[in-house]
Amino acid sequence: MDRKSVAALLASHQQVSVSLKELAARNEELARQIEWFKQQLFGSKSERRLVDPNGRQLSLGEWKQEDSPGTEITVAEHRRRSTKRRDDTADEGQVRFDDSLPVEEIRIPHPALDDEHEIISEKVTYRLAQRPASYVLLKYIRPVVKRKDDNKLSCPSAPASVLGKSIADVSLLACLAIDKFVYHLPLYRQHQRMAAAGVRLARSTLTGLVHRTGDLLQPIFEAQWTSVLDSDIVTMDETPIKAGRKVRGKMKTGYFWPIYGDQDEIVFPFSDSRSGQVLDETLGGYRGVLLSDGYAPYELYAARVNEIVHAQCWSHTRRQFLKAENVEPELTDTALEYIRRLYEEEARLKPRLVEGTKRLEKRASHCKPIVDEFFEWLKTELRERVLLPKNPFTEAANYALDREVSLRVFLQYPDVPVDTNHLEREIRPIALGRRNWLFCWTEIGAQYVGIFQSLLRTCRLQGVDPYTYLVDVLQRVETHPASDVATLTPRLWKEHFAAEPLRSVIDRPVKNAES
Repeated sequence: MDRKSVAALLASHQQVSVSLKELAARNEELARQIEWFKQQLFGSKSERRLVDPNGRQLSLGEWKQEDSPGTEITVAEHRRRSTKRRDDTADEGQVRFDDSLPVEEIRIPHPALDDEHEIISEKVTYRLAQRPASYVLLKYIRPVVKRKDDNKLSCPSAPASVLGKSIADVSLLACLAIDKFVYHLPLYRQHQRMAAAGVRLARSTLTGLVHRTGDLLQPIFEAQWTSVLDSDIVTMDETPIKAGRKVRGKMKTGYFWPIYGDQDEIVFPFSDSRSGQVLDETLGGYRGVLLSDGYAPYELYAARVNEIVHAQCWSHTRRQFLKAENVEPELTDTALEYIRRLYEEEARLKPRLVEGTKRLEKRASHCKPIVDEFFEWLKTELRERVLLPKNPFTEAANYALDREVSLRVFLQYPDVPVDTNHLEREIRPIALGRRNWLFCWTEIGAQYVGIFQSLLRTCRLQGVDPYTYLVDVLQRVETHPASDVATLTPRLWKEHFAAEPLRSVIDRPVKNAES
């Protein structure tokens, strides 16, 4: 065989070898994608990892061999809080139910009570009951009076309604919104429940009531948005929502851009885009610390606006390493151990315990050494190990190293959280709603969803009952001074009006209903 043939065979062999390596890498990548999809469909969604340094914690399904006879073991001493023994059923009722629950008394007579017996006490048994639906039709009866001398007629005016001549009482408007946005009950299911209770209304009527209620609440939503942007630290994210028809049978994808302020307030602005231009529209002239995940437009926006400090989320960084757990288990365990230690130190610095300068000092002495060691370890591993660029651990390490400056921001500002988990908890109702009401017919409908969720989630953060809040502000908003609308946001409403809120007629005592 001549040299040309040998050279051709070597070149062909080399080409085949390169193709095999590419196919092997592609096969490995596809295998990882399949495992990821299987995890999403059938695996656990929890990101929690059990740490068991002593080997005493068993996972579900595991079983430890029993100790051989005669082996002595030491049981750790512990104390158990004694529970109050409830011998009387009356105590049980007092513990489980509060005073707001209506009570109907049913007295049971003794079967044989004569002169030889007397009642010396009573025993109480509680049973929790439920009616299929509880709708009340308020019937206002107004006398028509005629003056005898000139036959002039007069009649007292009907009580004012929140929506003008609407048939809906303010209590119905509040319950429609709460059932839909707090308990994720779509309007068509509420419509079915009304029909079962004997209420005949068109479904479009319910939609109109919710939209008109949203119009009343929009100024309060905008005032809360302004309040959030007055924060020194805001946390921001984005979540998709189907809103508006793109073509027949297919919906458009829009996005909520939730913004969480440092006074426990949140707003859900809606946009039909996920581009970085939305940040200019939603944040406006904000100047402060912006905490986000690793989505690129946040970093570009912070680089463009000089007075914004960009902080990023350690939880999202941790999730990148979780993707490499099956490929590089030892390296992943080490990386996760660094992050676990960081979170343990941060857990000791709860805001209620350590604040301000002292918190910053403790972060510098306890958290900063862990962060320094973590990034130095990543640089060493990438420099000394031979890892392919597409290796999941390499991608996770580069993700962290590219964001090192932003991940260190919490060491410079004492009130900056280490992650965006507090915001993601508030996004959860949007995700649950998508599983129930599925989509919004129009972009306007999605904006109303953002208005209601902003106020109702803030009520939860502020410890305000959403029903009491909505019933009160819906009656105030029309006559409340526009310049002072901020006092109707849940945080300030709690200070100014929560002590004596306006009630619906059905929530007032009977003696006050006529007045």
